[in-house]
Amino acid sequence: MRHLLDLTAWNRREHFAFFSAFEEPFFGVVADVDASQAYIHAKAAGESFFQRYLHAVLRAVNAVEALRYRIEDGQVYCYDAIHASPTLTRDDNTFAFGFVPYAPDFAEFGRGLRAEIEEVRQSTGLRLNDNAARLDVIHFSAIPWVSFTGLTHARAFRHPDSVPKISVGRTRREGARLLMPVAVNAHHGLADGYHVGLFFEELQRALDEA
Repeated sequence: MRHLLDLTAWNRREHFAFFSAFEEPFFGVVADVDASQAYIHAKAAGESFFQRYLHAVLRAVNAVEALRYRIEDGQVYCYDAIHASPTLTRDDNTFAFGFVPYAPDFAEFGRGLRAEIEEVRQSTGLRLNDNAARLDVIHFSAIPWVSFTGLTHARAFRHPDSVPKISVGRTRREGARLLMPVAVNAHHGLADGYHVGLFFEELQRALDEA
Protein backbone atom coordinates (compact mmCIF):
# COMPACT_ATOMS: atom_id res chain seq x y z
CA MET A 1 0.00 0.00 0.00
CA ARG A 2 1.01 3.61 -0.54
CA HIS A 3 -0.41 7.06 0.08
CA LEU A 4 0.04 10.33 -1.79
CA LEU A 5 1.81 13.22 -0.09
CA ASP A 6 0.22 16.66 -0.32
CA LEU A 7 3.11 18.59 -1.85
CA THR A 8 1.48 21.96 -1.12
CA ALA A 9 1.66 21.25 2.61
CA TRP A 10 4.98 19.37 2.58
CA ASN A 11 7.81 21.14 4.41
CA ARG A 12 10.25 19.76 1.82
CA ARG A 13 8.37 20.94 -1.28
CA GLU A 14 11.09 23.46 -2.26
CA HIS A 15 13.84 20.90 -1.66
CA PHE A 16 11.92 18.40 -3.80
CA ALA A 17 11.44 20.87 -6.66
CA PHE A 18 15.03 22.07 -6.50
CA PHE A 19 16.79 18.70 -6.55
CA SER A 20 14.30 17.10 -8.95
CA ALA A 21 15.55 19.50 -11.63
CA PHE A 22 19.11 18.11 -11.36
CA GLU A 23 20.51 15.72 -13.95
CA GLU A 24 21.90 13.75 -11.00
CA PRO A 25 19.69 14.28 -7.94
CA PHE A 26 21.23 11.43 -5.94
CA PHE A 27 23.76 11.93 -3.16
CA GLY A 28 25.82 9.25 -1.45
CA VAL A 29 27.25 8.52 1.97
CA VAL A 30 29.61 5.70 3.01
CA ALA A 31 30.11 4.78 6.67
CA ASP A 32 31.16 1.78 8.72
CA VAL A 33 28.81 -0.18 10.95
CA ASP A 34 29.79 -2.68 13.62
CA ALA A 35 28.58 -6.10 12.44
CA SER A 36 30.19 -8.06 15.29
CA GLN A 37 27.00 -9.14 17.04
CA ALA A 38 25.19 -10.00 13.81
CA TYR A 39 28.12 -12.13 12.66
CA ILE A 40 28.44 -13.91 16.02
CA HIS A 41 24.72 -14.68 16.14
CA ALA A 42 24.67 -15.89 12.53
CA LYS A 43 27.58 -18.26 13.00
CA ALA A 44 26.30 -19.56 16.34
CA ALA A 45 22.90 -20.33 14.81
CA GLY A 46 24.30 -21.73 11.56
CA GLU A 47 22.55 -18.97 9.62
CA SER A 48 23.54 -16.85 6.67
CA PHE A 49 25.39 -13.65 7.58
CA PHE A 50 24.10 -12.19 4.30
CA GLN A 51 20.54 -12.86 5.46
CA ARG A 52 21.33 -11.24 8.81
CA TYR A 53 22.60 -7.96 7.45
CA LEU A 54 20.11 -7.71 4.57
CA HIS A 55 17.24 -8.14 7.02
CA ALA A 56 18.81 -5.50 9.27
CA VAL A 57 19.12 -3.11 6.32
CA LEU A 58 15.43 -3.55 5.46
CA ARG A 59 14.44 -3.07 9.10
CA ALA A 60 16.32 0.23 9.09
CA VAL A 61 14.93 1.40 5.75
CA ASN A 62 11.36 0.70 6.83
CA ALA A 63 11.93 2.60 10.06
CA VAL A 64 12.86 5.84 8.21
CA GLU A 65 9.86 7.34 6.42
CA ALA A 66 11.94 9.42 4.01
CA LEU A 67 13.48 6.23 2.60
CA ARG A 68 9.99 4.95 1.81
CA TYR A 69 9.19 7.93 -0.44
CA ARG A 70 9.07 7.37 -4.20
CA ILE A 71 8.42 9.70 -7.12
CA GLU A 72 5.77 8.70 -9.64
CA ASP A 73 4.66 11.05 -12.44
CA GLY A 74 5.92 14.07 -10.53
CA GLN A 75 4.09 13.13 -7.34
CA VAL A 76 5.55 11.73 -4.11
CA TYR A 77 4.12 8.60 -2.56
CA CYS A 78 4.99 6.96 0.75
CA TYR A 79 4.94 3.17 0.74
CA ASP A 80 3.89 1.24 3.82
CA ALA A 81 6.60 -1.39 3.31
CA ILE A 82 9.84 -1.51 1.33
CA HIS A 83 11.30 -4.77 0.05
CA ALA A 84 14.68 -5.77 -1.38
CA SER A 85 15.74 -5.90 -5.02
CA PRO A 86 19.21 -7.40 -4.56
CA THR A 87 21.78 -8.45 -7.10
CA LEU A 88 22.34 -12.17 -6.51
CA THR A 89 25.30 -14.07 -7.94
CA ARG A 90 25.54 -17.46 -9.64
CA ASP A 91 28.32 -20.05 -9.64
CA ASP A 92 29.62 -18.64 -12.94
CA ASN A 93 30.04 -15.19 -11.27
CA THR A 94 27.23 -13.56 -13.26
CA PHE A 95 24.46 -11.86 -11.35
CA ALA A 96 20.75 -11.26 -11.75
CA PHE A 97 18.19 -8.97 -10.16
CA GLY A 98 16.08 -10.56 -7.46
CA PHE A 99 13.05 -9.64 -5.42
CA VAL A 100 12.83 -10.53 -1.73
CA PRO A 101 9.73 -9.47 0.24
CA TYR A 102 10.40 -7.83 3.57
CA ALA A 103 9.01 -9.66 6.58
CA PRO A 104 9.62 -8.48 10.15
CA ASP A 105 9.95 -12.13 11.13
CA PHE A 106 13.53 -13.20 10.43
CA ALA A 107 12.70 -16.84 9.62
CA GLU A 108 9.93 -15.89 7.19
CA PHE A 109 12.25 -13.41 5.49
CA GLY A 110 14.91 -16.12 5.20
CA ARG A 111 12.55 -18.50 3.42
CA GLY A 112 11.81 -15.88 0.79
CA LEU A 113 15.50 -15.04 0.39
CA ARG A 114 16.58 -18.66 -0.03
CA ALA A 115 13.85 -19.29 -2.60
CA GLU A 116 14.94 -16.28 -4.63
CA ILE A 117 18.62 -17.25 -4.45
CA GLU A 118 17.72 -20.66 -5.86
CA GLU A 119 15.60 -19.08 -8.62
CA VAL A 120 18.56 -16.94 -9.65
CA ARG A 121 20.92 -19.92 -9.68
CA GLN A 122 18.60 -21.78 -12.03
CA SER A 123 18.25 -18.81 -14.40
CA THR A 124 20.35 -16.93 -16.94
CA GLY A 125 20.66 -13.26 -17.80
CA LEU A 126 19.61 -10.29 -15.72
CA ARG A 127 15.97 -11.36 -15.08
CA LEU A 128 14.49 -8.04 -16.16
CA ASN A 129 10.96 -8.98 -15.13
CA ASP A 130 8.16 -6.95 -13.54
CA ASN A 131 9.77 -7.18 -10.12
CA ALA A 132 12.90 -5.48 -11.45
CA ALA A 133 10.82 -2.37 -12.17
CA ARG A 134 9.10 -2.15 -8.78
CA LEU A 135 9.38 1.10 -6.84
CA ASP A 136 8.62 -0.33 -3.39
CA VAL A 137 12.16 -1.68 -3.05
CA ILE A 138 15.73 -0.72 -2.35
CA HIS A 139 18.36 -1.64 -4.90
CA PHE A 140 20.80 -3.68 -2.86
CA SER A 141 24.19 -5.17 -3.61
CA ALA A 142 26.90 -6.89 -1.60
CA ILE A 143 30.53 -6.44 -2.65
CA PRO A 144 32.32 -8.85 -0.29
CA TRP A 145 35.58 -8.63 -2.23
CA VAL A 146 36.29 -4.96 -1.37
CA SER A 147 36.21 -3.01 1.88
CA PHE A 148 35.34 0.15 0.01
CA THR A 149 35.45 3.76 1.17
CA GLY A 150 33.44 5.16 -1.74
CA LEU A 151 30.99 3.87 -4.32
CA THR A 152 29.21 5.08 -7.46
CA HIS A 153 26.40 3.45 -9.44
CA ALA A 154 25.67 3.03 -13.14
CA ARG A 155 22.60 5.18 -13.83
CA ALA A 156 20.47 6.02 -16.85
CA PHE A 157 19.79 9.69 -16.22
CA ARG A 158 16.96 9.84 -18.77
CA HIS A 159 15.09 7.21 -16.76
CA PRO A 160 13.29 8.68 -13.72
CA ASP A 161 14.59 7.05 -10.58
CA SER A 162 13.95 7.61 -6.89
CA VAL A 163 14.81 4.17 -5.47
CA PRO A 164 17.59 4.25 -2.83
CA LYS A 165 20.69 2.17 -3.56
CA ILE A 166 22.36 0.47 -0.61
CA SER A 167 25.55 -1.59 -0.82
CA VAL A 168 27.75 -3.34 1.71
CA GLY A 169 31.41 -4.25 1.36
CA ARG A 170 33.94 -6.67 2.82
CA THR A 171 34.20 -6.72 6.59
CA ARG A 172 37.46 -5.98 8.37
CA ARG A 173 38.69 -6.44 11.93
CA GLU A 174 39.49 -3.43 14.08
CA GLY A 175 40.29 -4.61 17.56
CA ALA A 176 37.32 -6.60 18.83
CA ARG A 177 34.97 -5.06 16.27
CA LEU A 178 34.00 -6.41 12.85
CA LEU A 179 33.44 -3.34 10.70
CA MET A 180 31.43 -3.38 7.50
CA PRO A 181 31.26 -0.47 5.05
CA VAL A 182 27.77 0.53 3.95
CA ALA A 183 27.04 2.91 1.06
CA VAL A 184 23.70 4.71 0.81
CA ASN A 185 22.66 6.64 -2.28
CA ALA A 186 19.34 8.47 -2.12
CA HIS A 187 17.37 11.09 -4.05
CA HIS A 188 18.14 14.45 -2.47
CA GLY A 189 14.64 15.72 -3.18
CA LEU A 190 13.30 13.08 -0.82
CA ALA A 191 16.00 12.73 1.82
CA ASP A 192 18.96 14.54 3.35
CA GLY A 193 22.00 13.58 5.36
CA TYR A 194 19.80 13.72 8.47
CA HIS A 195 17.65 10.86 7.18
CA VAL A 196 20.69 8.83 6.18
CA GLY A 197 21.99 9.38 9.69
CA LEU A 198 18.72 7.99 11.07
CA PHE A 199 19.12 4.99 8.78
CA PHE A 200 22.60 4.24 10.14
CA GLU A 201 21.35 4.53 13.72
CA GLU A 202 18.51 2.10 13.01
CA LEU A 203 20.84 -0.24 11.10
CA GLN A 204 23.33 -0.40 13.97
CA ARG A 205 20.49 -1.09 16.39
CA ALA A 206 19.17 -3.89 14.18
CA LEU A 207 22.63 -5.45 13.80
CA ASP A 208 23.20 -5.34 17.55
CA GLU A 209 19.83 -6.96 18.24
CA ALA A 210 20.35 -9.75 15.71
